[in-house]
Amino acid sequence: MASGEEKAQSTHRVLRISQLDALELNKALEQLVWSQVTQCFHGFQPGLLARFEPELKALLWLFLWRFTLYSKNATVGQSVLNIQYKNDFSPGQRYQPPSKNQKLWYAACTIGGKWLEERCYDLFRSHHLASFGRAKQCLNFVVGLVQLGGLINFLIFLQKGKFATLTERLLGIRSVFCKPQHAREVGFEYMNRELLWHGFAELLIFLLPLINTQKLKAKLSSWCIPLAGAPHSDSALASSGKQCSLCGEWPTMPHTIGCEHIFCYYCVKSSFLFDMFFTCPKCGTEVHSVQPLKSGIEVSEANAL
Repeated sequence: MASGEEKAQSTHRVLRISQLDALELNKALEQLVWSQVTQCFHGFQPGLLARFEPELKALLWLFLWRFTLYSKNATVGQSVLNIQYKNDFSPGQRYQPPSKNQKLWYAACTIGGKWLEERCYDLFRSHHLASFGRAKQCLNFVVGLVQLGGLINFLIFLQKGKFATLTERLLGIRSVFCKPQHAREVGFEYMNRELLWHGFAELLIFLLPLINTQKLKAKLSSWCIPLAGAPHSDSALASSGKQCSLCGEWPTMPHTIGCEHIFCYYCVKSSFLFDMFFTCPKCGTEVHSVQPLKSGIEVSEANAL
């Protein structure tokens, strides 16, 4: 029986990420409300709002607390996520809302604590007496202890999953679901497919600039269409060089790179400047030197004319 109750509690337990999301939503709402208030004072004298900023913030947060936690047992962020506070000191497994004293102490710890900290810092900043200096040191020490307690509580929260803040732990209120939650069935096939394609695209973007496509094309062409050996004399070059091996047109200022093929000067020079390891696209011969053709093509072209 006890194991069944524990299993039910673990099934309906609020996830840690949901509790943290609720806190972030509360902070986002406070920032949104405060930005709207500051816009109302935009046309007034500069510095008018700064004198009463802690009190005005406390009134706003108190107004939000009255119509959220005090009346509905949940903050705005918790209401969005279907969460509410439960009195953890109450006996039994049935839901018991936080008591009035717990709600009042929650407001005092959260709203009153922020107001007291901001107002005390403003007071110490404007007075430089020795007594105020000692009080400021005591205040910093107390704030440090509270921050340390919050850190320890957060580490315990990560392990246990209860009481996301130190105030919740001290007051004995924890987050529970408003309604029973059903098991979520989420299909990740689409997400996995998108992640796979994105990873493959990033891999191609990284690898493609590192691949010498011209050299690879020359290697593949030399394997697929093997060429018979031919003499490397200028007469043989003149008889076989009727077109540039790069552009396919009649060679302009014909040059050779040490193989039996002919190139336009601008074609081979631009390719060689672009890629220092440029090879002949026909036979795969590496460039040793770009030399002009001494005889043949100009003479053949003149005779043809």
